[in-house]
Amino acid sequence: MSLKVLRKHIYRSIKYRLLRPIPPPLNQPFRLPVVVVGSAPGSTPPHGFPSQYHVVTVNASQIAAQRWGLAVPDMTFMQFSPIMNTDLHGQEFRQVLSGKQTKSLYALLWSDGEVALQKSLDSFGYSFDELHIVTRYERMALLDKVCGIKTTEVDVRRKCSNGINAVLFALYHGAPAVIISGINPSSAGHSYSSSDLPRLHVETDRQIIKMILSRGLPLFTSDARVSKENNIPIWTPR
Repeated sequence: MSLKVLRKHIYRSIKYRLLRPIPPPLNQPFRLPVVVVGSAPGSTPPHGFPSQYHVVTVNASQIAAQRWGLAVPDMTFMQFSPIMNTDLHGQEFRQVLSGKQTKSLYALLWSDGEVALQKSLDSFGYSFDELHIVTRYERMALLDKVCGIKTTEVDVRRKCSNGINAVLFALYHGAPAVIISGINPSSAGHSYSSSDLPRLHVETDRQIIKMILSRGLPLFTSDARVSKENNIPIWTPR
């Protein structure tokens, strides 16, 4: 660990202890099972989708939910970078989400204020009913409160993916079951993008999934491959 990274680690550790952050809020409690839809290729909707579930989409995975018959998800976890990036991934991200909407938008690590965020989203016609800007420390609190793991996120390889953050969010807020689809640490690329970006959180995601299951928390998947490769039980509606 370089001196610069060590200083950042110490700074964030101290700030986390001083702030005592809590995870991002949820205005309405989860009463139904929660489906978290990611963008890994080969995703499969669970039986009864979407009427029997609350649905959380991650970044541009909303396009998969739309193919399955849901135009407006209950909430969307959206990373700040593709909203503005000019690379191919950012361009395809905005094109896929052009004209779309969500009920609750959770914008992760956006630091330029609500006005700038609204302007950026307006540029590709994306809308929401309510907005939560999630700080790094709120995101760190998710992993801490659900799994007891404290991280300062100074190493990208030790951060969990946004899909797993959405899973942690649903578990923290008492979802009776969380079903993942299109979230697979073993896969590469994104179903909506030709840029074939590598997945940077593979081992951390695997470790967190194992910990969630070892704690007896209600995590399931509707993807046969994900179930086989990660030992996650297949969801069977009750």
